[in-house]
Amino acid sequence: MIIGIDASRANKLKKTGVEWYSYYLIQNLKKIDKENHYFLYTDKKLRGELANNPENFEEKVLTWPFKYLWTQVRLSAEMLLSTKKPDILFVPAHTLPLIHPQNSVITIHDVAFARFPELYSRKELIYHHWIMKFIRKAAKKIITISQFSKKEIIKFYKINPEKIKVIYLGINKSIYRPLKDKSQLEKILSQYKVRQPFFLNIARWENKKNILGLIRAFKIFQEKYSSDFQLVLIGKEGYGFSQILEEVKKLDLEDKVHFVHWLSPEILVYFLNGATAFVFPSFYEGFGLPVLEAMACATPVIASQVSSLPEIAGKAALFVNPYQPEEIAQAMISIAKDENLAEELVNRGFDQIKKFSWEKCAQETLALLSTTIS
Repeated sequence: MIIGIDASRANKLKKTGVEWYSYYLIQNLKKIDKENHYFLYTDKKLRGELANNPENFEEKVLTWPFKYLWTQVRLSAEMLLSTKKPDILFVPAHTLPLIHPQNSVITIHDVAFARFPELYSRKELIYHHWIMKFIRKAAKKIITISQFSKKEIIKFYKINPEKIKVIYLGINKSIYRPLKDKSQLEKILSQYKVRQPFFLNIARWENKKNILGLIRAFKIFQEKYSSDFQLVLIGKEGYGFSQILEEVKKLDLEDKVHFVHWLSPEILVYFLNGATAFVFPSFYEGFGLPVLEAMACATPVIASQVSSLPEIAGKAALFVNPYQPEEIAQAMISIAKDENLAEELVNRGFDQIKKFSWEKCAQETLALLSTTIS
C-alpha cells in the first residue's frame, strides 16, 4: 500500500501544536511501519530529522511560488497528474486538496470557530466553515484528538459518528522532563530577562486562550498574595492581541508580564521546569498538549474546567472556571503557598502522562489508515 502524507506542516521551522503532532506522527510511523511505502508531500525540502528517511519513505517536494493554497492547488495537481498516486492520502491538519483520492483521511483538531465565532475574524470564519463542509463530503475518515472534539464536530457539522476516530496525542518525554541543573536553568531564564518565581502560560496571545482573564487573575494574585512573581506568556500574536497589551498597561503590569516569542522545545523545557505553576485558563481546547508537557516537567497545572482539558488532565490539575479571574487567582495563591498541594499535583501529573505516547498515536493512526482502503 502507498500512503501519501501532507508533511508541509511537520516541516515548518517554528512548530506549535498542530505542527508537532504532524512531525511526531511521521517520525513514529517511520519506526513502526517497514511494509507500506510512503510519499511525504512538502512545499520545501524536508529539514533535520524529518529528512532522515528509511527506504520505504520517499520525499516529494512540490514547489509553489505563493504563500497560500499549496494544499488546495499544488497538492491537488499532484493527485491529478502524477503517474504514481497514493492508495490513501492522510492530511494531519488543515484541509484536503480539492482533488484527492477516494481514500482520504484528515485530522480535525477542534472547531473552536463554531463554538466561539466572536473570537475570530469574519475572514477566518468563512474559511473554516467552508473547510468543514468540504471535509464532511470529501473525507473517507476523520481523526480527532479528544472525545470532546468528536462531540463538537458531530454537534456543529452533523458528521456520522462512525466516520470519526479519536486518537490521543503523545508527549516527547526525552525532552519534557525534570531538570537537575538549576544553574543552567537560571542562566537560560536570565537570557530572556525572566526570574523566579513566575507563572507560565504557553499559547497564542488571543482571546480564545483567555489571556485577558489570566492577566486579570495575575493582578488579583499580586494584590492578595505577592508582587514578587512574574507572569511569562510564551507564544505569538493572535486575534485580540492589541486588547491584551492595553490590559497589561491599564493594570500597570508592564514590568511583571513578559511576552516571549516562540521557543524551541530544548529551551522551553527550562521555562516549564522553572515555573511555580503552569496556568492554562483557555476557553476552548481540542486537546491541550502543553498541559501534559508541564506535568512531565514536574510542574503543577492550573487548567480550565471546560472543553477537553478535564478529559486530558484527569485528576492531575487544579481546575478553575475560566470566566472567573478571582477563581484563577485563588488557584495560583493555593499552589504558591501550599507545597503539599503542589507536590500532590506533580505526582498525579506523572501518573497521568503515562496514558499518552506518540508511538501509540502512530500505531492507532496506522491501524485506521490500513482499514480505510475501499
